[in-house]
Amino acid sequence: MIETVQATEALRRQVSAWRAEGLSVGFVPTMGNLHEGHLALVRDALRQSDRVVVSIFVNPMQFGANEDLDAYPRTLAEDQLKLEAVGAHLLFHPSVEAVYPEGEAACSAVLVPESLTDILCGASRPGHFRGVATVVAKLFNMVQPDCAVFGEKDLQQLRVIERMCRDLDFPVRIIGSPTLRETDGLARSSRNAYLTESERAVAPALHQALQGVAQAVAEDRGRIDEAVASAVVDLEARGFRVDYLEVRDRLTLALPEPSADRPLAVLGAAHLGRARLIDNVAVPA
Repeated sequence: MIETVQATEALRRQVSAWRAEGLSVGFVPTMGNLHEGHLALVRDALRQSDRVVVSIFVNPMQFGANEDLDAYPRTLAEDQLKLEAVGAHLLFHPSVEAVYPEGEAACSAVLVPESLTDILCGASRPGHFRGVATVVAKLFNMVQPDCAVFGEKDLQQLRVIERMCRDLDFPVRIIGSPTLRETDGLARSSRNAYLTESERAVAPALHQALQGVAQAVAEDRGRIDEAVASAVVDLEARGFRVDYLEVRDRLTLALPEPSADRPLAVLGAAHLGRARLIDNVAVPA
C-alpha cells in the first residue's frame, strides 16, 4: 500500500530526505475519488520528476453554500490502491483541521485578480477560486514541489494557478495535462458518477457542442455570437441547463478581440441532472 501521511511534519521529513538525495519532487493535488483522468496527471508528474506526492483533500473553502461538499465521494481505500498501482510515491491526506486550524472562514486567503476569477465558473460560484488559490498555495508550501500537474479540463483553474504562481513568485513549474476523455468524448470527471444512465447517454453532447462552436469560429471569427447561441439552444433542448458557453483567449481567458490573431478556446459548463459538467476545446488554428 502506498505510504500515506496526514501530518505536514511527516510530509516534510520525507520530502527533505528526497531532496538530500538530489531527487526532484512532483505534485498532483486532488480531492480524491480518483479516476483514470487523475492517474494520467500522476503519470505526467512521474515523467517530470523523480518522486511524486499526491494529495487528497476535499477543500471546504471552494464549495458554495448549496454545493455538494457533504455528498462529494470519499473513497480513500480505493484511491490508495490506484495510486500504488500507478507508481506514486507518497499520499498526503490531511484533515480539515490540519489545513484550517481555526476554520476556513478565519484563514488568510489568496485573491487572484477578478479578471480571471469572476468570469466563467467564477461568475456562478462566488468565492470558488479564492478557495482554490488558497488551498493550492497552502499545499505548495506544505509539499514544496519542483513541479505540479493540473488538468486542462478545468482551464480556468489552470490559468488561475499559473497567475498566482507568477504574481507571488512560487518556485513551482505548473504543467497542464491534456483532458482525458471517454470513447464518446465525455471528459473524465468525478462528478460523472452523479449521471443517471439516460443522462450519461446525453452527456457527450456538451463536448460535441463545444467542438461545433470551435469549428464555426475557426472558419469565421465573426460568427462567434451566432455559433454560441445555436449551441446553447441545442443543449437546452437536450435537457442541459447551461451555466455558460463562451469563446475566450486560450492563454488569458480575456474576451477575444476581432482583429487579434490569438489562440482561442471554447469553454462551457452545464448542469445535467445532479451533475455540473465543464469542458473546453481549442479553436483550430
